[in-house]
Amino acid sequence: MKKIKLLLVDDQQLIRESLHILLDMDTEIEVIGVAENGQIAIELCEKLSPTIVLMDIHMPQMDGVEATRQIKLRWPNIHVIILTTFQEIQYVVEALSAGAEGYLLKAIHPKDLAAGIHWVSQGGTLIPQDIAKLLVSQLKMAGIASGSHGSFVASGTEVQISESRTNKLSKGEAYDLSVRELQVLHYVSEGLNNREIAEKLFLSEGTIKNYISIIYSKLNVHDRIKASKKALDEGMI
Repeated sequence: MKKIKLLLVDDQQLIRESLHILLDMDTEIEVIGVAENGQIAIELCEKLSPTIVLMDIHMPQMDGVEATRQIKLRWPNIHVIILTTFQEIQYVVEALSAGAEGYLLKAIHPKDLAAGIHWVSQGGTLIPQDIAKLLVSQLKMAGIASGSHGSFVASGTEVQISESRTNKLSKGEAYDLSVRELQVLHYVSEGLNNREIAEKLFLSEGTIKNYISIIYSKLNVHDRIKASKKALDEGMI
């Protein structure tokens, strides 16, 4: 399989080095370069042609939003994931407006970050559950979102956030299910085995087995059929 060529952009050396070490553990990801600001990131994009740029927002000389805007204008096929500690809604809107395909928080688990990189490399878009809810809420308040779903136009691409999807996530929260656990539960309900789910989420079979055990405990069930039925009855899938 062709490796995902990743460029890391962050003004903090410790974060750059930590991410480099963590993501290099994934055999399908190759960190081909690091940059401490947006200007250097653009220069490296021209030299290295990365598949994905993992981009911080607040950096000297050129911030991540402006760097993303310039990268997407010059190289539309390069995917950008914003990775930051900030949850303010304006940064989400600015990042998506600039053309970013994803927005994640630095507190994310390394395995989930790697899975997100794989997802975006395949054409997916990433917005965390809590940020998606906030975005829907803000759009509604602004009178932009209405009816059955809200939509936000980012660089010519319509990013739609389904309210029914948000409702399913909320119902999952009643059982303290995380976004990842709901994903696993969804695939369980489709009849996928542990190996198939692991391949879908780019995780190990052991990790999927652990997730399923946790799901059983939270739903107070003891097998896949009962878990699927409860998820369906409760509107979680």
